[in-house]
Amino acid sequence: MSDSDLIRSARFRQEREADWVKLSALVDKAENQGMHRLSFQEARDLADLYRQATTSLSIAREISLDRGLLDYLEALTSRAYLSVYAPQQRLGGIIRRFLTSGGPRAMRASWRVLLLGFLCMAAGAVVGYFFYFDNPEWFYVFMPSELAGGRSPDASTDYLHAQLYGEEDGSGLGAFATYLFSHNTRIAIFVFGLGAFLCAPSILLTFYNGLILGVFFALHVDRSLGWDLFGWLSIHGVTELSAICIACAGGLKLGLAVLFPGNQTRASALRAAGHDAVKLAMIAAMMLVVAALLEGFGRQLVQDQSTRIAIGWGVGALWLLWFALGGRERS
Repeated sequence: MSDSDLIRSARFRQEREADWVKLSALVDKAENQGMHRLSFQEARDLADLYRQATTSLSIAREISLDRGLLDYLEALTSRAYLSVYAPQQRLGGIIRRFLTSGGPRAMRASWRVLLLGFLCMAAGAVVGYFFYFDNPEWFYVFMPSELAGGRSPDASTDYLHAQLYGEEDGSGLGAFATYLFSHNTRIAIFVFGLGAFLCAPSILLTFYNGLILGVFFALHVDRSLGWDLFGWLSIHGVTELSAICIACAGGLKLGLAVLFPGNQTRASALRAAGHDAVKLAMIAAMMLVVAALLEGFGRQLVQDQSTRIAIGWGVGALWLLWFALGGRERS
């Protein structure tokens, strides 16, 4: 660069640098505190100075000023553009929009994979139930020993009844419920995270969880304790098991995008499916938190069988109403 070019670049910077410094300070404030923290005058100055800076950048490119000045102006105008034109959404607004519209709409848009997720769980439960009555030894094949916690075909009916109602060792019942919740949480994470691998892991894991449920329920039905177990599981299981099926649906949505991308590339199809799939995963996570609260407090405080069932299925009905009605446009 010649001496005349250096002089011209220095003069160009000197005439406009004060405005650039002021713009940089306003952008810093907008980035650190949010646009809502700017006064009316500051917001107007930000917009005006941004337009001036873009004009300066255009001139600097035309007269081929030094590279350092061009890089500085490009970075400054890019940051200012995001402050002026990018959507300004606070965390509270994002959560509110998800709860009022985004989450329920994603559920309704994904009803086919949701149905498939629930069918996988139900099919596993039915298979496990009939396998047990064909041969009770299947219980030991499907049920992890640490999850059974002593509840097996070898246990007496009195022992199983006592465990359901906390007549012997309440801590043992609580430990079983805690382990069950931990197990189901891991299953939910895996069925969603592994869904992109051609759907198979999500389907198999959900089906396997159904097998566990089926043989466990069959054990209690065999001892005439099926209704008792139904009440014990209902208070938190309606929400907890539904969360696994919803996580499975999210994983299936990703896997189907990889298997059947249509006219898009697989990467594009996966990105498109990911919008609703992530929302399903967030709903499943939220439901697991609610299930943990129901298990930790409701199951401990409520011992009446009918009340347990009413609470569990009542909460399930509220979830269903949210999914069905949330985010619908008013006519």
